Amino acid sequence: MVYNYLCMEGKRFTAKKLAVLGVLTALSLITFLIENLFPPLLIPGAKLGLANAFSFIALIMFSPLEAFIVVGVRTVLGAIFAGNFAAVMYSFTGGVVSMAVSSLLMYCVHPKISVICVSVIAAAFHNFTQNAVFVLLSSTPLAFSYAPYLILLGVLSGAFIGAAVTLIVKRVPTSAFEKISGVYAKAEKK
Repeated sequence: MVYNYLCMEGKRFTAKKLAVLGVLTALSLITFLIENLFPPLLIPGAKLGLANAFSFIALIMFSPLEAFIVVGVRTVLGAIFAGNFAAVMYSFTGGVVSMAVSSLLMYCVHPKISVICVSVIAAAFHNFTQNAVFVLLSSTPLAFSYAPYLILLGVLSGAFIGAAVTLIVKRVPTSAFEKISGVYAKAEKK
């Protein structure tokens, strides 16, 4: 597996970088809105979470800061466009926790564990966090009985998203990332 870790050179936010972040955020938002049109997967509120792939790509292309920006903007705009402001509490907290876990694993443990493994762990944390927020806000501890099922769905969706991100990182040439992001590449082959 080839994993391209792209480092920053020079300014923190260039016009090219902002444009790339805008595109990643837009793709994430569109994916979120399309996925929102479909019914939940097996458990109330459960979704595949395909929009998270774009924040994960931002983490790989840039750094945790940019990935958190994509997560934050997508969750706020997604709540506004979907007309579900309560979703911000769940999506934002789940997204932030999952991105924090992803960042920690990518910068401390990767390449000892794969991108797919990072995605699986992050997705499980995402779903557990959303379940915990629901329990705290609704004062319904019985809702924790959903946690094992949500974590299992997180593992499955995390594997799917991790595989998709791995394919994107493998198939898109590093030169394309260099051109659009204005960074230099340091390839790491396994």
